[in-house]
Amino acid sequence: MAYESYAQLLLTLARDTIDYGSKHQELMPLSIDKTPEILLQKRASFVTINKQGELRGCMGNLTPTGPLINSIHQNSYNAAFRDPRFVPVTQEELTTLQLHISVLSEPQLFSVKDEADLIAQLKVGEDGLILQEGAHSATFLPSVWEQLPDAKTFVTHLKNKAGWSKDYWTEGIQCFRYHTESIEE
Repeated sequence: MAYESYAQLLLTLARDTIDYGSKHQELMPLSIDKTPEILLQKRASFVTINKQGELRGCMGNLTPTGPLINSIHQNSYNAAFRDPRFVPVTQEELTTLQLHISVLSEPQLFSVKDEADLIAQLKVGEDGLILQEGAHSATFLPSVWEQLPDAKTFVTHLKNKAGWSKDYWTEGIQCFRYHTESIEE
């Protein structure tokens, strides 16, 4: 695991970013001086915030937009304060939050004949999945398998997230898989 030795540094960055944001209502300044080279590589990430086992915020990017350290910095702030599903995190909540960082591999397009073929090709517990067609797309991180351990249910819920019915399928749907390296408190 490439980032295991930097886990504490990345978790501290995420927590400090959220703490600063709750006090100042803005993104904490970030200095990349003395940042290890591996954290300056272009990588995508997601930051997930849980509170007492329940989702409290999750934001990320599927493709790299810059250095990993910047991605985690921005996504920590966005998960805490810009996830439209939740009110912004408050100072009072900080000690009750658990953070989970996912560092993504590059998504790889793969061919499927139909939905049954997609379900058969999925590696349960390992694959992150992106479904995309036109303006509709959605993803589930590999960690979602913990809540949806059946491949058919996983795909059905992901189609729903994309705005499609559970029975929707066309030849135009593109499927991408990726993997993550997880860092959590």
